[in-house]
Amino acid sequence: MAANNSILIDVKRQLGDFSLDVKFASEGGLTAFFGRSGSGKTSLVNLLAGLDDPDSGTIEVNGTTLFNSRSGINVPIERRRLGYVFQDSRLFPHFNVKQNLKYATRFTDAGAPRHNFADIVDLLGLSSLLDRQPKSLSGGEKQRVAIGRALLAQPRLLLMDEPLASVDSGRKFEIISFIEDLRDQLSIPIVYVSHAMEEVIRLADTMVILDNGTAVAAGDVEDIMSRLDLRPLTGRYEAGAVVSVTVKGHDEHFQLSELIFAEKSLWVPRLDLDLGATLRVRIRARDVSLSRTRPENTSLLNIFAGTISEIAGNQGAQVEILLDIGVPLIARITRKSAVELRLGVGEQVFAMVKAAAIDRHSMGMAGTRARKIG
Repeated sequence: MAANNSILIDVKRQLGDFSLDVKFASEGGLTAFFGRSGSGKTSLVNLLAGLDDPDSGTIEVNGTTLFNSRSGINVPIERRRLGYVFQDSRLFPHFNVKQNLKYATRFTDAGAPRHNFADIVDLLGLSSLLDRQPKSLSGGEKQRVAIGRALLAQPRLLLMDEPLASVDSGRKFEIISFIEDLRDQLSIPIVYVSHAMEEVIRLADTMVILDNGTAVAAGDVEDIMSRLDLRPLTGRYEAGAVVSVTVKGHDEHFQLSELIFAEKSLWVPRLDLDLGATLRVRIRARDVSLSRTRPENTSLLNIFAGTISEIAGNQGAQVEILLDIGVPLIARITRKSAVELRLGVGEQVFAMVKAAAIDRHSMGMAGTRARKIG
């Protein structure tokens, strides 16, 4: 049986011409299902929720078996204690916000751990909305209420299926901040479904990539994003390394922040974070340049010595190069440049990253496990 605060899935399901065959384990925190439309993300979540049954296999959450075909276990939906947040909020239009939130408490198990109403309202910033009707709320406000309602059902697992799909771009990062707080402050594992890489990178502890009904990769975000073989699934435009860093200091005069990783410094535009805070930074491959020698008299603040671990894409105009600089880093350069620099696996190079190229939306507070490590 799986340990507490964990998810174990090993299931098969035939849905017409589509076959779902997924196996992975997660240690809790926030587990993101990532993949293109039709890859099986929602189908898998429905199996977790009990909205559909596997043909065979096992589902365990927090050490409790929800489904086991060999043992004949199939816990009914109402006893699974799972909170489900959909793409649209699905609030009751005839209830105000407070009534929508309170409705969830009617179906809670008396023995379940309690999430205090006032604490959830405070965590999600809902106090000013309690007397309002759903029709008067913005898309982001509706989703916050929907999340609160799901949490007040005292779930052992929170399922979030594309929760930001109907939220305008201006509100997305506001909601992501609330989800970060949920991940870090509540001891509830979260399954988060998305095809938006920026959401996954900011939020996930564990990333599961689905393709054509199969989990082709599962693991820490940093490890998954450093794999060149997964570029067709993670997206060529999104290609780049994800690095866990700690805030070391701030330069108020130049409005920069110094982040450290593997005893190296990364300078970025000023962040409003305390010293010692841990976060993830995505460094896109297209923002990394390479040199055979250490550059002199350059405007670049971030220069890292490293070794080439892998080169991919030798037939097109561009190649992607995986470097070891103490952590994985990916550079995308032209094949012509790679040939002229005579780059090969094992060669020593210098990687250069513009501080201004690292935007705030590529950063997120490090996941639960990363915080414990940092």
